[in-house]
Amino acid sequence: MADRGRLKHRGQRGVVTLEFAFMLMFGVLPLLLVTFTGVMVFAAKQSLTLAAGEGARAALRYGDTAQRRSNACQAAAHSMQWLLNFSRASASCSNPSAAPINVSQPFACTSDATVKCIRVTASYDYDSHPFMPGTGPLLGWTLGQTLRSTATVQLDLGGN
Repeated sequence: MADRGRLKHRGQRGVVTLEFAFMLMFGVLPLLLVTFTGVMVFAAKQSLTLAAGEGARAALRYGDTAQRRSNACQAAAHSMQWLLNFSRASASCSNPSAAPINVSQPFACTSDATVKCIRVTASYDYDSHPFMPGTGPLLGWTLGQTLRSTATVQLDLGGN
């Protein structure tokens, strides 16, 4: 009788190991990958917000409009450099109206039409460059559009 019980348990050796391996592969790893991707998307959004804000602040430096736009583009590019490197993109600060950093021409501010504002928009196309391969379609329902942040600054043009 005792031998029969041992034989029954001997046939079940390694079952717990297999169960653990399957749980790890199909339960824990996908959860970790989705969590990691969520953290990276959050970091990208924070970087874009910082880049737009820094670009808008840099537009306040003195100079003509072209210099202000170039300053804004360079500051924004510096703040989001890791995203530019990851997507193998570059900011064309000679033409600051092109993505991923768009610096507008001065326009009449909505709060006071007598003063000029500049808008800096930093963007990242997550659908083309997902942080984890295969997560673009997975998070597409969440994102579905380009990640972007915008900051607007009122200029002191000295009576212009």
